[in-house]
Amino acid sequence: MSDTTTSTPSPLDDSSVDQSAQPKHTWLSRLYTGTGAFDIVGRRRFYYILTGVIVLVCLLSFLVRGFTLGIDFEGGTRISLPAADNISTEQVETVYNDSLGMPPVSVQTVGSGAAATVQIRSEALDAGEVDSLRQALFEAFSPQDNSGTATPNAISVSDVSETWGSQITQKALIALAVFLVIVSIYIAIRYERDMAFAALAALAFDLIVTAGVYSLVGFEVTPATVIGLLTILGFSLYDSVVVFDKVEENTRGILNLHRKTYAEQANLAVNQTLMRSINTTVIGVLPVLALMIIAVWLLGVGTLKDLALVQLVGMIVGAYSSIFFATPLLVTLKEKWGPVAVHTRKVHSKRADAAARAAGIAPEPVAVGVAAPKASAPQPGNRPTGKRNKKRR
Repeated sequence: MSDTTTSTPSPLDDSSVDQSAQPKHTWLSRLYTGTGAFDIVGRRRFYYILTGVIVLVCLLSFLVRGFTLGIDFEGGTRISLPAADNISTEQVETVYNDSLGMPPVSVQTVGSGAAATVQIRSEALDAGEVDSLRQALFEAFSPQDNSGTATPNAISVSDVSETWGSQITQKALIALAVFLVIVSIYIAIRYERDMAFAALAALAFDLIVTAGVYSLVGFEVTPATVIGLLTILGFSLYDSVVVFDKVEENTRGILNLHRKTYAEQANLAVNQTLMRSINTTVIGVLPVLALMIIAVWLLGVGTLKDLALVQLVGMIVGAYSSIFFATPLLVTLKEKWGPVAVHTRKVHSKRADAAARAAGIAPEPVAVGVAAPKASAPQPGNRPTGKRNKKRR
């Protein structure tokens, strides 16, 4: 009678399960659940290269293209007149050139419909040149005031000194320095030194890239632009602090454990706050877009345009820096020195030992304090050991 052995499958054996029939999680579901599926910190080298390329392009734009400074910084004369249906910027430039014998610095139409105006920016003009230009514009286009009467007074002229713009810039730089000092002190006390350094680096990136976009595109830099730069710093800092708070929560007590590294827990924190950062950015950008459409395109308020543009660019750049730059930089600083670096090496060493044992290439572990037995060949003349050496009674 032959024995037949029936093997019972292990309850953990999933070899018979059709893996292709299992549900697949899309990247949207992984983004929403924040389970750590996006390896952002692990690919930080790629994001460092991308960030460096962006900064390099902006710095080259500073040197090559420079900035288009507004009349508030360079000084000059601004002339505004209602834009009727038959007025184009080319016609206004022609009238200006024929009247004064030189081209204007810029001519643009702001607003739409009845609120549209033609704004002429030129070098500083004296009283005689202003009167001559006003009369030439009135004879060419007959602009009307609010009551519908054609009058030269419908053409407004304002002189701006460059001293005012330089004062605004100086005060803004002082405010920026004070802001950065207070922020660095707060983050260093509330969190730690490395987080403060990473947050300040993200703020510097936001400023450079936002200014670089203005240089590349040729947006006019006005005092409203400088004020807008200060407003986006708060948004960028808020987003970075939210991520850092989750990093601190996930890494609390991690030095006493050896299953996860600091980088893995920080990457989980980024994933857990990723959807929140995206929602915050989208909600913040929507009012700015509404401001640009209503206040600029319909009402023709140039100051609001400058403020809206810098906020739009700054919010998008701030969201990028808080997710793909600030936290990876924090992990890099942590893993360079200190207890986190030692802990990371220990975790990787334990994983390497476990993988080697699983592959069958590692020796059996030996208990601490117990010497491993040494195998040796029998020496000539030694008496045999075992049962045959025992004396029979």
